[in-house]
Amino acid sequence: MGVKNLWDIVESCKKTLPLHYLQNKRICIDLSCWMVQLQRVNKSHCSIQDKLYLKSLFHRLRALIALNCSLIFVTDGSIPAIKLATYRKRLNSGFEVAEDETNSTKTCSLRRNMGSEFSRMIKEAKSIGLALGIPCLDGIEEAEAQCALLNSESLCDGCFTSDSDVFLFGARTVYRDICLGEGGHVVCYEMVDIESKLGFGRNSLIVLALLLGSDYSHGVHGLGPESACQIVKSVGDNNILQRIASEGLSFAKKTKSSRKQTQRNSFHPEVNAYGTDNNLDRENQVLHVIDAYLKPECHTADSDAVYRVLAQLPFQRVKLQEICVQFFGWPPEKTDEYILPKIAERDLRRFANLRSTSSEVGVNPPLCKMPVKCPVSAIVKQRKVQGRECFEVLWEGVYGLETSIVPADLIERACPEKIVEFEEKRALGKKQNHRKPRTKKSENRSSSTVAEVDLRLQTLLLDIESGSNDGFKFSYPSTAVTSEDNKTATATAVQSENQDPLFAEIQGDNYCNAALPCDIDTGLAKKHEIIDLLSPSPPVITRKLSSCNVISDQRNLVIDLSESETEMSPEHVRKSRELRLFLASIRDDIS
Repeated sequence: MGVKNLWDIVESCKKTLPLHYLQNKRICIDLSCWMVQLQRVNKSHCSIQDKLYLKSLFHRLRALIALNCSLIFVTDGSIPAIKLATYRKRLNSGFEVAEDETNSTKTCSLRRNMGSEFSRMIKEAKSIGLALGIPCLDGIEEAEAQCALLNSESLCDGCFTSDSDVFLFGARTVYRDICLGEGGHVVCYEMVDIESKLGFGRNSLIVLALLLGSDYSHGVHGLGPESACQIVKSVGDNNILQRIASEGLSFAKKTKSSRKQTQRNSFHPEVNAYGTDNNLDRENQVLHVIDAYLKPECHTADSDAVYRVLAQLPFQRVKLQEICVQFFGWPPEKTDEYILPKIAERDLRRFANLRSTSSEVGVNPPLCKMPVKCPVSAIVKQRKVQGRECFEVLWEGVYGLETSIVPADLIERACPEKIVEFEEKRALGKKQNHRKPRTKKSENRSSSTVAEVDLRLQTLLLDIESGSNDGFKFSYPSTAVTSEDNKTATATAVQSENQDPLFAEIQGDNYCNAALPCDIDTGLAKKHEIIDLLSPSPPVITRKLSSCNVISDQRNLVIDLSESETEMSPEHVRKSRELRLFLASIRDDIS
């Protein structure tokens, strides 16, 4: 619980910070507070047997590990004697206190019942922490007091706890809660804000605990948080402890002398932790409470126990797999899928810190000459996760992990050379794709087919240019066909049995009306007339194509008809030119 109503008093100093604010920090965790939080959250969903509290703890830890947080578990030790009455009331008369150690007259602290259900939960949490490389410091008495000492001695950057009396023990930065997932954040309180905004230092907070009540004191009956704050502010932080040590809680009556007599009479402590209410005991109780907050039983900053937990422990992959099989029934592959990307990201942050530190002292070695090898082998692709720019990277030497996604700003700090290399490869790939030649249809045809077509075109052109009187004719479509035309068509069909089908296809494509289909297989139009190509021209002069030079390779055909054209009639010249153009267009389509 801590101090009654203290979280409400310091509400104006609460800050909600993004989760990545914790990166590269050393954090102490009051493990008992975390387990109580997680147990309460999951209690309504299923029984403790499913260990949802332990799964939630695992996911909290992996999120903090990815941020390169150096975590320290801190557990409660013995129960302070001054807290026994409160403990019996809260835990139903000995839920964690051994039955033979409930005598309230004892003045020494009492050992906790290590066989309780809650103590078993703490042991499970510690085993997971050790497998993840998280050390644990077993406190002498109060865990929050030990966390506060480490924080006040600058041995950690902050502490996680929900007990508000951590400020009274001297903590400077306290994280009350943590939220994972999208928009993950932590709820933070800084003592410097409490001092500047509210005017309450550590001494004032101790007096508030005496007035309002805490784990060590019942407080003053009838006094609310607003009145208690006014009393403390009226005295001031520097003098408040001396005033209460000399006058006891009676100074509250003097401060509130304007109240009604009934209200003034109500300003007295109810009962102290030992069940008596005489003046001497009340004065002693006040001094005991002040002393308990100012001088808690803790491991000192220079002790061996503290020195051991400040050292980094190795990650025990096999041990963690065994624990997850035992507690959650996960196969090793699932455990690796959860934790290995976080371990890799943590290692990359450590590498980034190394480069940053080297740069600050003026040493900027290239990536290949760093004393520690960069864990990132290459960048695979660019990604965006929850609106944040990221990269999918290829890892090297991280427990067999192949790829995972990390924030782009982390890559920028750790290995910007990898980004430059990735951008160059991507630009080169885009350039090659942009200039890739289009595939032509002719590439699907065999070379023998092209050579055969070239040979047929050569023979056809020589026959036409020779202008022979063999009665060579070709047909074109007509819109009206008579019976005489049918007879002529039949005769032409007989004559065209030996005609090259390719020529028939040329006739149909070049001279046929586009609306009337041609019969490609026979080389004849379905509706056509017969025209003698020699009739509109003067008699053909027999000539010798001495200058017709044909040059043919697998793809190209070149025919030189320059000299023969002078011996032809104008009509033949025109038709030859048209035919050559047509053949050239067919040749382009083929090639």
